[in-house]
Amino acid sequence: TIVLNNPRRRNALSLPMLRCLRQDLLHDVKSRELRVIVIAAEGPVFCSGHDLKELSTEDDVKHHSQVFELCAEVMTLIQKLPVPVIAKVNGLATAAGCQLVASCDIAVASEKSKFATPGVNIGLFCSTPAVALGRSLPRKVALEMLFTGEPLSAHEALMHGLVSKVVPEDKLEEETMKISHKICESSKSVLALGKATFYRQITQDLDTAYKMTTQVMVDNLTLRDGQEGIEAFIQKRKPVWTH
Repeated sequence: TIVLNNPRRRNALSLPMLRCLRQDLLHDVKSRELRVIVIAAEGPVFCSGHDLKELSTEDDVKHHSQVFELCAEVMTLIQKLPVPVIAKVNGLATAAGCQLVASCDIAVASEKSKFATPGVNIGLFCSTPAVALGRSLPRKVALEMLFTGEPLSAHEALMHGLVSKVVPEDKLEEETMKISHKICESSKSVLALGKATFYRQITQDLDTAYKMTTQVMVDNLTLRDGQEGIEAFIQKRKPVWTH
């Protein structure tokens, strides 16, 4: 579990926070023991997005580029990791914080959570958050959020596909761990192959996607755990994964 732990700054994605998040996401990533990553946060705000003090005229264009480039690197890193990443959201997620939720593979939210991209209200349109939002939400829902800055409730976010589940606040930890433990029952190597393939095929046209995934299914069968799972099913026993 990675915890965003600067509630006094509303867990803003400052350069130091982004560097720490990148470092923590990559920590032990090749370890066989690492099976799932949960991103949580301290305080009533899950993440408020960029630290606006870093985007003022006190800093130059080079610094501003560094902030947005590192943020994009972290967001894309989440989808490149070989294990599922779950956002455990208990509070407000705005701008790049909303982008962070949209970039995770799974998102579980408490009923009090809200999601918004209010950059337009301060003259900084949420163009980079729009990349993740536009790939998670129907276009018209994403654009309404981006054009108005108005928040989605947790249940609206669930209805439109920004989050996977909404639960009462006191059930958030339990539900997140339930999903995590279920993931841990599967083969890490099979999940890594499946996750990488999902994100590759989702940007392709139908014929290309089927051609690519057909080959991946064949490749999956060459994995030791691919054969172990099928043999275990036929023999009516629990598989013993090597990961």
